[in-house]
Amino acid sequence: MGFKLFFMETTQKKLSKKQADSLDFEISFYEGVLKNNPNYTDALVAIGDDYTKRGLYEKGLAVDLRLSKLLPYDPYVFYNLACSYSLLNNIEASVEAILKALSLGYKDIKWMNKDPDLENLRNDARYNSILKCVPKKKYRQNVYE
Repeated sequence: MGFKLFFMETTQKKLSKKQADSLDFEISFYEGVLKNNPNYTDALVAIGDDYTKRGLYEKGLAVDLRLSKLLPYDPYVFYNLACSYSLLNNIEASVEAILKALSLGYKDIKWMNKDPDLENLRNDARYNSILKCVPKKKYRQNVYE
């Protein structure tokens, strides 16, 4: 599957009315698309991101869980799943999802260390243990550099 996931800083700023309205429109659009094609992964990725940006973390989690079944070998899907669990303060599940993302090849540790969606996970002692297990040469680089 050749799509790119966009990581948004979802927990830093409050949305303006215009931003909220725009997200609501996008959500409505993608919900309509998904009624006709419920496994359309690009639409699922987009709506999951929109739900999270809108603060609808439970709905975002449901989408991420669905994507994890449709794309079980995609590291970015499991990264987003870890973010959703972290936002909902389910640290145990977030740890499992981030470990799965890393085992599948997620490499952007630089972003992982500053992503606001993972703040709850980073505040857990297990996060530093996870980083210690990541091979430095293989993963401790920004994949986009």
